[in-house]
Amino acid sequence: MDSQLFKNSSSGKLIKTDNGFWAFVPNPLPPKLKWDASLSHLLSQAAQSLGLLVGLGETLPNPHLLIYPFIRKEAVLSSRIEGTRSTLSELFLCESTQIEKQKDVREVQNYVIALEYGISRLKETSLDMKFILELHKILMQNVRGEDKKPGEFRECQNWIGPPGCSKYDATFVPPPVPEMKKVLNQLEQFLLSINSISPLVKVALIHSQFETIHPFHDGNGRIGRLLI
Repeated sequence: MDSQLFKNSSSGKLIKTDNGFWAFVPNPLPPKLKWDASLSHLLSQAAQSLGLLVGLGETLPNPHLLIYPFIRKEAVLSSRIEGTRSTLSELFLCESTQIEKQKDVREVQNYVIALEYGISRLKETSLDMKFILELHKILMQNVRGEDKKPGEFRECQNWIGPPGCSKYDATFVPPPVPEMKKVLNQLEQFLLSINSISPLVKVALIHSQFETIHPFHDGNGRIGRLLI
């Protein structure tokens, strides 16, 4: 990892491990936010759009009919970022028939199941680390990555970069395990906190922090998008 790219970051700090590679540890949330007219305007527009969507849902006898196709479209597009090749039509076909599911379709369907489970589960529990582990276990069941401890946080170092790279020449190296556990605890405190931060801003901060921590061996991107 190129330490020059991160040494002056206001969002965290670089540490050099005993093995000689650099890793990045994010600061606790929330950061000092700079509010300007442009950001306020964007938040206002987003809040207005969400309000219109909520209002539309309240006019329907069964709001689930509105979100049903969008949940599946989100699942297809989110999984596609990770290299999964499946279409919305293929997903609908598999859900409505008994044909054998292709691996890519199964990954997308797991995303749908995890998302719907999460929406339902939040009615009776908090958005904490236990909840995130539950989502991960569902997401990774019987698909690529099922051998990488679904429902468990990593116990060794991971890194992000081109195929074949090592943690020494990776594009980005998340926190080592001891630091990861500490920042996950800090993230959980922020998740459970009650503050005056706009919910939209809070969601963005949580997503960024989670992806920076990269606490799983596989599935970090999809879980991060599920949290949104």
